[in-house]
Amino acid sequence: MRWIYGKHDWSTMERGLENCFLMTNGLGGFSSLTMTGAVSRIDHAVLMACTKAPNHRFNLVHRLKECVETESGRTVLSCQEFADGNREEGYRYLSCFSYEDTPVWQYQAGGAEVRKEMGLARGRNCLALRYQIVNRGREACRLLVTPFFQFTRKGVSPEETQRFARESGRLSANGLTLYFRTDGEVVDMPEETERYAYRYDARDGRSAEGLAWTDHMIVCRTGAGETGTLEIIYETEPSRETADMLFAGIKDHRRRLAEEAGFRAPAARMLSESADQFIARRESTGGYTVLAGYPFFEDWGRDTMVALPGLCIATGRYGVAESILRTFAEYERDGLMPNLFPEGGSEPQYNTADAALLFLNCVWLYYEATGNEMFVREMYPVMERIVDAYIRGTAYGIHMDPDGLIMAGEGLAQVTWMDVRAGDILPTPRHGKPVEINAYWYNALRIMERFQRIAEHGASEGDGGGTKGKRCAIRRSAADYAALAEQAKKSFAEQFWMEEKGYLKDVISGTPADVQMRCNQILAVSMPFSILDKEKERRIVDAVYEKLYTPYGLRTLAQDDPEFHPRYGGSMYERDMAYHQGTVWVYPLGAYYLAYLKVHGGSGEAAGKVREDLQVLESAMREGCIAQLPEIYDGENPSFSRGCFAQAWSVGEILRVYKVLETGLPQEC
Repeated sequence: MRWIYGKHDWSTMERGLENCFLMTNGLGGFSSLTMTGAVSRIDHAVLMACTKAPNHRFNLVHRLKECVETESGRTVLSCQEFADGNREEGYRYLSCFSYEDTPVWQYQAGGAEVRKEMGLARGRNCLALRYQIVNRGREACRLLVTPFFQFTRKGVSPEETQRFARESGRLSANGLTLYFRTDGEVVDMPEETERYAYRYDARDGRSAEGLAWTDHMIVCRTGAGETGTLEIIYETEPSRETADMLFAGIKDHRRRLAEEAGFRAPAARMLSESADQFIARRESTGGYTVLAGYPFFEDWGRDTMVALPGLCIATGRYGVAESILRTFAEYERDGLMPNLFPEGGSEPQYNTADAALLFLNCVWLYYEATGNEMFVREMYPVMERIVDAYIRGTAYGIHMDPDGLIMAGEGLAQVTWMDVRAGDILPTPRHGKPVEINAYWYNALRIMERFQRIAEHGASEGDGGGTKGKRCAIRRSAADYAALAEQAKKSFAEQFWMEEKGYLKDVISGTPADVQMRCNQILAVSMPFSILDKEKERRIVDAVYEKLYTPYGLRTLAQDDPEFHPRYGGSMYERDMAYHQGTVWVYPLGAYYLAYLKVHGGSGEAAGKVREDLQVLESAMREGCIAQLPEIYDGENPSFSRGCFAQAWSVGEILRVYKVLETGLPQEC
């Protein structure tokens, strides 16, 4: 699916900064600029390298200044806003921008046509630039490309005193080295520092300015009536890979991703390719992981467990799914899964009540797709320990109450996905019995009921599975899990259902927050095992549509609630206070569509309605980050993306919907 933009998309400088592209290298490194080639965030970069996968990321090549020069004068093709108010307005000469496998720019400057393409290699910190110049004018021209460098950690601007060193084909600073190759002429110039204005960081209360440095330009000369090319390759390890090889590798990789996923809908095929941008190697484990979102987030447990079914299972990447699940199985502690993985000598953080329960759901969905009983047996002891820990109690106040429901949260620890903490303020306190946690708990028990028979059969054949030889001290029968599930189901209906309102409480805590209308209840309806009867599920879907639904996502709080925040932005405190208080999130939209299809029995009419609604998301894929889905939108009028411009669980959950539309609902559990 090729995305094409024209002059009306950058009719002003401001409009030209609205949308960006994203390329990733599978290590955590990436390349991302606006479609006019500017940097409007400190995390934009021509080459954001990753030296230790996936989170040791460094902004090496920050931006490019590009000019076409003739005897008659110089035309600046690049765009940029500077801290002193000056601008480069090369968008005036940009005639087309397109993105399919790689970003391509086409400029017209006087009698010269310039085509630029960028590509980021797979598995390496290597970026290629290729320019093609068709000089149809009467004067010889020179294309001048001036790279500007930072050599700092992602999100950190260089100091004025930072020093760079350059020798033949190599740049060094801050203990980092970057190699470059070109068939153009490298021309020395006096050292120069630019100070940028970061419009989109300033909007969100982040750093509004930053620096970059250069001491050279790269020149390509093209005579009148002639055609010229210029290639530049930047890499952290020297290689002999050519630009042609690099571009061919990118296109082949993306073609194979789409073929493996097998979607028929063009938007779904594109999203299956975009899904790969979140999957990266993790050096500390030797396996795969999921980066939660660009440009801000790292790999988080909860986000991974929500995103994995769509990113890996719906796309047929079962080996990647196995690798990720094995990694998390290795890091299970006291029945919990890491919310944040360790870097260096730090310890994992386990402050999440949902990641471990969703781990069981991921294994179930994997098993449904593959029928791989050996993998179930391998994971079974870990799943046993999780359920046992939730019954007897583990960290963060997580334990089963006598009524069979799960309590979670204590003190200032937020353990559901609505986990913002602003100092000592919890904007969405959900200590008690959160609705989605208990739906996950019921599903986990039903999953264990089924998996117990598989594990028992394997044990009788001498295949006990396990991870690092760990076993659970308490082994329950399938009947035991069934009894626990029935108890939880009965208590859930009695305590969460509000007949007069026709929907579920959000939490049971004895506070006014209990009856707030939130989107978490749709997560309960969308799960494989139904904790409520069909009529209640249908009423919940209708209530969520009435109060929370938008074409781009679900509101996290109903608009008529006194705590509703209509807009997301400003300082970190302002953003935190709005984050789950009405802000529209894309990822629960997937659960809404799955629940809608479920309560309508997957009928042709329901599927047609969902397909029609999903068409609107194609407009979302044109805005913000091209071919991606963002994290959030404003709660009142969700028109421009906010937060991360590309979010793993947003893409993953919508891919699950496309999968159901093309293959049908799974057999009802």
